[in-house]
Amino acid sequence: MTPTAATLAALDAQAHDKPVLLAVSYLRVSTREQAERGGTEEGFSIPAQREANHRKAGELGARIVREFVDAGESARSADRDGLQEMLAFIAATRVTFCIVHKLDRLARNRADDVKIHEALIGAGVTLVSATESIDQTPSGMLVHGIMSSIAEFYSRNLATEVTKGLTQKVAQGGTPMRAPIGYLNVRKTDENGREVRTVEVDPDRAPLIIWAFEHYAEGETSVTGLLRDLTARGLLTVPTPKRPSKPLGKNTLYKLLTNPYYAGVIRYKGALHPGAHEPIVEPALFDKVQSLLRTRTAKMTRHVQHAHHLKGLLHCGTCGSRMLLDFATNPRGVTYAYFICSGRAAKKTNCTRRAVPVAVAERLVADSYASITISDTTYQRIAADVDAAFDKRNAGNDQELADLTANRARLESESDKLLAAHFADAIDLDTLKRHQDRIRAGLADVNRRLAEHSEHHTGGRAFLHDSLRLLIDAHHAYAHSGDSDRRLANQAFYTRLDITDDEQLRPSLAEPFATIFREAHDSGDEGKEAKREHSTSFDVACSRKTLWVEPRRFELLTSCLQSRRSTN
Repeated sequence: MTPTAATLAALDAQAHDKPVLLAVSYLRVSTREQAERGGTEEGFSIPAQREANHRKAGELGARIVREFVDAGESARSADRDGLQEMLAFIAATRVTFCIVHKLDRLARNRADDVKIHEALIGAGVTLVSATESIDQTPSGMLVHGIMSSIAEFYSRNLATEVTKGLTQKVAQGGTPMRAPIGYLNVRKTDENGREVRTVEVDPDRAPLIIWAFEHYAEGETSVTGLLRDLTARGLLTVPTPKRPSKPLGKNTLYKLLTNPYYAGVIRYKGALHPGAHEPIVEPALFDKVQSLLRTRTAKMTRHVQHAHHLKGLLHCGTCGSRMLLDFATNPRGVTYAYFICSGRAAKKTNCTRRAVPVAVAERLVADSYASITISDTTYQRIAADVDAAFDKRNAGNDQELADLTANRARLESESDKLLAAHFADAIDLDTLKRHQDRIRAGLADVNRRLAEHSEHHTGGRAFLHDSLRLLIDAHHAYAHSGDSDRRLANQAFYTRLDITDDEQLRPSLAEPFATIFREAHDSGDEGKEAKREHSTSFDVACSRKTLWVEPRRFELLTSCLQSRRSTN
């Protein structure tokens, strides 16, 4: 084996009794594709960097004692296994040089570059680039800083351009990610020799996906049963060079059933966009499946042993810790239920809070609903204020609504004219399709914005009115509710409930009830009456709309503690 320059330098140093300088080599590529390019385990870039680093070590008269590799890791973050392992190794051993191929292999933002360089200097290690002239002189440090800033600019600019390109692709109906099972990512070449990446329906798997939606919509099977049937019918994932085909998992199937992509809609960054790909599931069928999934998920909510409608909401008013349900049995065998401070029980705090009997906690919470109940007069006044506020807000959007409506009419008229022109042989089918695709995308955008406006204004108005109606009869409804409905009511009306050391309740109302209650306090005769009745001030908290209860009477009272005692 031919000796490397570093080996020869080390032998020469030993022959002249010179100390051998030790170095570490750091190698990195950004993507897995680079790491596997060419069909080899390390691709092309890693071996090239290794060779350059060994040449540099020979020039320095140093011997590389350890090599650290990050394959497929971005330099935008310093949290890389190879880099962190290298820094730990340098801190524990006697190393003179840290050799990189280029500075941007080490870091691509100035903050990380400074931290890494400080760690190297603190360990007495000199950073060396195999292709750039940097050293510890003032001019070398200046070059280092400039190169680091350039690397950061390149990284941030590249990320911006990629995001911009993906956003534009989504706006045109393109698919910015790997197509889900049932579709295939296809690369084609157009008449100009350019590569076009598109999505096509998978002829083998799409029929099984369609069958899965139709079969689940019948309401006779569960996700587990559907998965079993799909596997028996031969549905497998698309193979990749690294992963062979395999049956779907339950979580994968659930995500499949909730993916709007199959109905022609792309979910990107939390928003929905009309897609240009061919839908394989009708929107009505997709919506029916979503409704079934939501219903069954609600029914399958787990109820832990010793469930109680106040569990998870009560907090210690002394130290702020959550209060836990516990039981104590006296010498006569009688069991009592208590809420205890978890901070005191786990000895995480110095809290001396006494246990609160469950009956006391239930009474305090039930009494709190009397404090937030409003009269019919207050309801009518606040409802009028809500309507006035929405009317004022809508007045400022009249022009926008008119423009959207006019734009929709213009697009529909243009579509009709194009069809008439095609039937009169004035334009060919390809031209008609191209313009109709453009018009379809425009109409989808207009209809989406009109629907959003309706949801924001009509839906928001109805939501606040429903919330107000709940407050009219809140105390009576809570007193005549079952345990599950009481829990829903507590989660909807309150963000937390603190019980003070003198066994008083300090509740924090959720929105929009906090604002409604404050309005009832601050204005009108009803507000004066409310100030006399309510001695507690409530905190405004973030709304949790998924937990709002419906504006209806609750079911008759059932005691979860009695049912639990009967099962014991």
